[in-house]
Amino acid sequence: MEKLIERLRPYADVECDVKLSTRTTFRIGGPCKYFIYPKNMLGLLRILDILEEAQIPRKVFGKGSNILCSDDAYEGAVISLDRYFTDFVFEADGTCVAAAGTSIILLAYEAMKNSLSGLEFASGIPGTVGGAVFMNAGAYKSDMSKILKEVYVLKDKSVVSMSVEELDYRYRHSLFQSHFDWIILGCRLQLTKGDQKDIRDLMDSRRKRRMDSQPLDKPCAGSMFRNPQGYQAWELIERIGYRGKRIGGAMVSDKHANFIVNEDHAKATEILALVKEIQQEVRKQFGVELITEVEKFNWKS
Repeated sequence: MEKLIERLRPYADVECDVKLSTRTTFRIGGPCKYFIYPKNMLGLLRILDILEEAQIPRKVFGKGSNILCSDDAYEGAVISLDRYFTDFVFEADGTCVAAAGTSIILLAYEAMKNSLSGLEFASGIPGTVGGAVFMNAGAYKSDMSKILKEVYVLKDKSVVSMSVEELDYRYRHSLFQSHFDWIILGCRLQLTKGDQKDIRDLMDSRRKRRMDSQPLDKPCAGSMFRNPQGYQAWELIERIGYRGKRIGGAMVSDKHANFIVNEDHAKATEILALVKEIQQEVRKQFGVELITEVEKFNWKS
């Protein structure tokens, strides 16, 4: 272990035996053997080689805002790009080039300061650019695919540029979700010139709406379920009577039924049990399949 850390440290900040509950917005997750922050692109390439030689499995994290980690220990490495891969540039024609570890909220506000419109929907999404590209994150009838032009990807140890047309973007879906070996390094967005005050006012009104309607004071992972065709997930959960439903420390928010919150030291298994109950009841009563937005990590099955 010490020898591996010595090899990694020239290229990254390395932490050992990190509780993933300290790295996720759910505040849930068991210990992780290695948590690694690459310092630059060269460092990332060497880290991948070193981990491969040592046969250490690895996973890339953003800000842990859309993930349910198992309570079990993870004997691999988590690579996080949100410490050093955070550069972004706005070009004169409204193009924005942003590294994967950039906060999408920060980018939305910097775009507003530059009188650029297109990222208003993202001003309340607590994740990274890479995570938003991976999930095709969206809100208010917009999403990343609407402004995305191309993605810079580390694929088979080569950096390639992939156009939005190549990446099978759909509602909360991208090709990246079936290629976990690919690493998103950054992207190019096309924004449009707008009035700074109008953009700011829209973002402010949406922030107030989120504060009023979402349980942002409790650990959670955002919306738990995707909206099925023709339905709102929260309405279906309300109609089965699950607002406020609780299993152990996991609870369906009494403020917004599509949020499951960590009410009191919830275990990952309790969150998952509540998710499965909701899915079963909605299927039984309405014949509708609820699919989670939240990714699972380090689950045995």
